[in-house]
Order: sequence, then structure tokens, then C-alpha cells
Amino acid sequence: MKLSADEFLADRAQKFEATSSSPFPAQVEAITAAVLRCLESGGKILVFGNGGSAALATHFSGELVGRFLGERRPLSAISLTTDTSALTAIGNDYNYLSIFSRQIEALGRTGDLALGLTTSGKSGSLVPAFKRARELGIDSAVLSGKTGGPAAEAADIAAIVPSEETDFIQEAQEAAIHYMCHKIDALFCEGPE
Repeated sequence: MKLSADEFLADRAQKFEATSSSPFPAQVEAITAAVLRCLESGGKILVFGNGGSAALATHFSGELVGRFLGERRPLSAISLTTDTSALTAIGNDYNYLSIFSRQIEALGRTGDLALGLTTSGKSGSLVPAFKRARELGIDSAVLSGKTGGPAAEAADIAAIVPSEETDFIQEAQEAAIHYMCHKIDALFCEGPE
């Protein structure tokens, strides 16, 4: 890369500006509304993804169970990416494509939200998870990138970062997660932030 740090950040600012003029913000609002409905009604967020998306899933669940900026009660969220025994047992005894769908079947209930994260939309383990969620009456949403891929088609709600650049897609998805956290705090915090 030949950009300096300030040029890189200026480039990112331009990309975020373009993204803010795309359908992505309205799509994020739709997912945020689903997250808030789920949590207000006492449901839990089952969040999952692969690789960097797994890390972001764990980050989001940590913000809900712990806190974001303000004081509030803990909110129910489980990152399906952190139980290595379940992941490896399911992957070994069934197949890798079942690692999230199996956990959704075990842990999910009507009123919960299955939230998948993927930069490509092609993560093979997400589509079976969304299909299983639908069979169980669990709402589903995905933060995706590129064209949205099969994951966007399988989920009830999709927010697609209009980019082909994996690193920028991850950055935009993290911004979307932080936006959701701000909205959650606004609804659930007991006092000023």
C-alpha cells in the first residue's frame, strides 16, 4: 500500500460517505429495530460468523451481556462462535456447515433473533443456520457485504455493505454494530450515558 495514514483515513471517510448514501443505513435501521424488539420482549440475540466476523459476533454479545457506554441491566446474547467444544464436536460429528444451525436448534426459542455476520455472504455455515431458525420460528438477520450472497437471500432481513473490499466491509459492519449498541443504550440505560 502506498497511502500514508492520513491518506488512508481520508479514503475511508470517502467510503463511509458513499455508504451513508446507499441502502445500507436503512437496512441497518431494519436490523436494529429487530434487535430492539427481540430484547424488549425478553428474547436473546444469537450472533455468529466465521473468522473476523466471529470476532465481531463475540464483541457484540459482550457489549450486550456486559455494557456499552451506559449502565443498564445485562441483556441476553450468546455468541455461537465461542464454545470450542460445541463447534468442534458438531463439525466433527456432523459437518462444518452445521456448527451454527445445531446451536440455534439447541439454544434458540421463538422471540429470539439469529444474527449472522459475513463479509462475502457466501459463508456456508450461515445459510443452514437461517433455514433452521425459520423452521423454529426464530427471526433472522444478516450483516453482509459485496452482493449479499446466499446468506442475504436466506435471512429475513439483510444489511449489505456496498463494497467488494473485505476490510472496509468489516469496518462498516463494526460501525453498524456500534450504532445498534447506541440505540440499545438509549432504550435500556437507567440514566445518562
